[in-house]
Amino acid sequence: VAGRLAAFLKDAWAKEPVLVASFTMRGLAVILPIFSPFTKYATMINQATPHNYPVPLRDDGNMPDIVVGVLA
Repeated sequence: VAGRLAAFLKDAWAKEPVLVASFTMRGLAVILPIFSPFTKYATMINQATPHNYPVPLRDDGNMPDIVVGVLA
C-alpha cells in the first residue's frame, strides 16, 4: 500500500505540482493547529472568559433596597 501511495504521489507531483502543493498546505493547515501550544492556552482563555457580563444598575432615585456606594 505504501509503495502504491508513493508512486501515486510521485506521478501527481510530476504532472500537477501546484495541485499537490495546495492540497498539502490545506491538509497541514487543518492538522497542525491541533498540535500547536497556542491551542491549549486559547482553550483555557475561552473557558475562563465569562459569556455574560454584569450590567451596572442605574440609580433612578427610587431603589431603597439597593445600597449604592456604601462599603459594608
